[in-house]
Amino acid sequence: MIIDGKKMAEEIKNSLKDEVSKIGKKIRLAVIQVGKNPVTEKFLEQKKLFGGAVGIDVRMYELPENVSTNQLREKLAEIVHIKENTGVIIQLPLPKQINPHTKLFGVGVNTQYILDGIIPEKDPDMLSSKSIGLFSSGRSKILPPIVGAIKYIFDRNNVDVKGKQVTVIGAGKLVGKPVATWLINQGAAVTIIDENTIDPTLHTMGADILISGVGEPNLITADMIKDGVIAIDCGTSEANGKVVGDLDPKIADKASLFTPVPGGVGPLTVAMLFKNLVELAKKS
Repeated sequence: MIIDGKKMAEEIKNSLKDEVSKIGKKIRLAVIQVGKNPVTEKFLEQKKLFGGAVGIDVRMYELPENVSTNQLREKLAEIVHIKENTGVIIQLPLPKQINPHTKLFGVGVNTQYILDGIIPEKDPDMLSSKSIGLFSSGRSKILPPIVGAIKYIFDRNNVDVKGKQVTVIGAGKLVGKPVATWLINQGAAVTIIDENTIDPTLHTMGADILISGVGEPNLITADMIKDGVIAIDCGTSEANGKVVGDLDPKIADKASLFTPVPGGVGPLTVAMLFKNLVELAKKS
């Protein structure tokens, strides 16, 4: 079964439109974009369209590619303190000069320093250290958008992850780490594959559920998974002018559930971002 993420996102959109009208106050998402990126441009367009459809203002703050770490942090502080900005997100990845050397868990240390400038009360992406801590300890009222998207798919298709063998490909901050954290908290047996894994196929073949978020075209092929696997593709990259995922589309023939790229997890993740924003607006 191929999951129609666009259709599910429309369901959430209709629900949020009613919620926004009932809240009775203006909600604004501030988006900080540094430089230009052809893949992220598509996601930004989705966010603008979704926000407009549900009655939420999406305000863009565009900064030059060569902005320094300190300049970016100062501008972020200014944007966060604008009362009208209900939520603030930073479009990742950031340019190379922000993180010239050190990385921690797949994210540049300076990138985390920037993200930590967003207070949890205005962090619908849940990427600041405080938000991550609340989520990891089960104290957060909202989920990271990618986790919310996967949970929505599983709930709609009666997928219970407890006791399942789950292989997560990639240990990045945007997908791998939050997804693995949530799965472990739900009682799944989780294996994380990264660039140091000697034989990835050993782990992909035994997986009941496979979730990938690396951003490498067709990284996982049909001969690397078993029949009936639940295959969730959260990876996006560009190949020959098209946005593609980590999973070879032929996997859909063997999988019991398969999310395509584009049109699978992506639209749902955008929907969950705005769902989080509405929840934050209710509390502010």
